[in-house]
Amino acid sequence: MSARAKLTLSYAGVVVVSGVGLLAAVAVFLLRYVPDAAIVADRFVPNRSDLIRAFIPAAVMMMLVLLAIGLGGGWIIAGRMLAPLDRIGRAAQLAAQGSLSHRVALEGPRDEFRDLADVFDTMLEQLEAHVAEQQRFAANASHELRTPLAISQTMLEVARNDPDRDVEALIDRLYEVNARAIELTEALLLLSRAERRAFTREPIDLSLLAEESVETLLPLADRRGVTIDVAGDAARVQGSAPLVQQLVTNLVHNAIVHNLAQGGAVTVRTHNLPEAVAVVVENTGEVLPPHLVATLVEPFQRGAERTRGDDHAGVGLGLAIAQRIARAHDGSLVLTAQERGGLNVTVWLPHPSP
Repeated sequence: MSARAKLTLSYAGVVVVSGVGLLAAVAVFLLRYVPDAAIVADRFVPNRSDLIRAFIPAAVMMMLVLLAIGLGGGWIIAGRMLAPLDRIGRAAQLAAQGSLSHRVALEGPRDEFRDLADVFDTMLEQLEAHVAEQQRFAANASHELRTPLAISQTMLEVARNDPDRDVEALIDRLYEVNARAIELTEALLLLSRAERRAFTREPIDLSLLAEESVETLLPLADRRGVTIDVAGDAARVQGSAPLVQQLVTNLVHNAIVHNLAQGGAVTVRTHNLPEAVAVVVENTGEVLPPHLVATLVEPFQRGAERTRGDDHAGVGLGLAIAQRIARAHDGSLVLTAQERGGLNVTVWLPHPSP
């Protein structure tokens, strides 16, 4: 039985029970005052039996009328009440078939059904955006993984047809291409691990991780002529030490390689604020337009104006991985272009639970 039929029977049952109760009240509280014996008067005066014989057919007819009104009115009212659920159900069916662009868009005043429809529309919007992002990511990842394989195949074909090939140079070049493919694969695995939150949480200190990341990347900064200044408060969070270490390393590495050609600088600060814990990485560099900054956290988005040196064969996943790690730790990553040039990257993480 459908929900509309159940509601219709419920409405009709309420009407019929109310009618029976009203008639019972009339019979109990009024007819008991009328005597059942013959009443002697100048004209005919009905007694209790006469009233009952006259009242029962009319009462039965009225109950049938009430039942018909209850069924008909209940069916109409139930249909109007369940119409929003029908629209939500059709939208859910279309979503199950793969059409995520459809929206319920329920009109009318705010009530429980309107709130449910709005929540469902919000869920569809987020799901559509997530699916589109995953499709773009899969396409970009396939392209990035295909590139080193295609390069290796081309090099092997050329070497096979070249009798005077330089085997040592071929091996070195294949080693570089293979190392890039391994780096990309490891980055994809790390990104997937962060999104699945497949890690154990433990107390960690952001300031210590920042110092370790800077110490690891000092040789790269020296080669590129970039000075690094690291300082800040002891900032304790709860999460995966390797993942948070990767987050800070990615930010510092990104700040070093996307910097001025000469005289660049990177500043790393940790803050223990009342509302949250923060790590801030700033660097010098060219002035970045806002539309470019908004795309830097997208996977494989290196930016049209961002250069890549010989010591930085990046795969375009550094900031994307940092953002996913921050989200996996219930935090956020904020990018802000500085007016004087360069980028300010702030990661907000919650305080550890008591």
